[in-house]
Amino acid sequence: MARERVSHSVESRKTKISNVIIFLLLAFLAVLTVYPIIYIAFGSFKTNNELVRGGLRLLPEIFVLDNYTQAWEMANFSRYTINSLIISFGVMAISLFVSSMAGYVFSRKQFRLKSLIYNAMVLFMFINVGSAALRPLFELAVKLHMNKSLISIILISAGSGQATYVFLIHGFMNSVPRELDEAAKMDGCSFFGIYSRVILPVLKPALASVALLSFRGGWNEYILPLIFTMTNEKLRPLTVGVVALQNAGDGAAAWNILFAGSAIAIIPIILVYIVASKQFMGGMTAGAVKG
Repeated sequence: MARERVSHSVESRKTKISNVIIFLLLAFLAVLTVYPIIYIAFGSFKTNNELVRGGLRLLPEIFVLDNYTQAWEMANFSRYTINSLIISFGVMAISLFVSSMAGYVFSRKQFRLKSLIYNAMVLFMFINVGSAALRPLFELAVKLHMNKSLISIILISAGSGQATYVFLIHGFMNSVPRELDEAAKMDGCSFFGIYSRVILPVLKPALASVALLSFRGGWNEYILPLIFTMTNEKLRPLTVGVVALQNAGDGAAAWNILFAGSAIAIIPIILVYIVASKQFMGGMTAGAVKG
């Protein structure tokens, strides 16, 4: 009995130590994730001189509300916000349409080279050519006369994340019982009739995850819109317009205006996440566990 008590005490102590270590690691990761946002939020109320001096102090010496007024007026936020919304919703719509259909076909349809095509698509989740492809993409857009609108930005941004979205939908689709398909066939549904009437309602959690991820990707895109809108300032999204605020000062970087603009720019994506967080976590968990 004494040995069992000692053994139980040792195991309990090890469990407590491991829990403390896990808690400290998670707390450290949370601080790393949240600190930049908090720093920007408080920095947006500071004077430019205070930001330039630096230091570890988060709270501003004096709260300057005029930073937000200047940022809104200088960056033409109303126009840039509309552009960002057009890009984000366009990327989201294309991503939902393509990934849901592709995930459904890869899960339910049998055809030649199916495994090869799917594995090649998944492989591109880990390959990113980055800025190397921007020049040929821009030249192609110019030749197709697509550089004078947001269409080219939407199409390229939507295509860059499709492998991840298809992988997520495919994993979720594999958890959907095939008996639903058979029952729909018995009722006379075609292959795509099953997709539209049966599968899409079932895919709501996964589609919510794809919608949020694609919307965020379109909203946060910077390099691509920067290059494609260099000759047309009216097409700039918020990410490009906010960075331009850095040069709003008289001969010096206006960090206070930049921080205020950044704080305004991140508010919509935070609100979108708050509204869709439950569906997002449900879709990510279902796709990861069941897939």
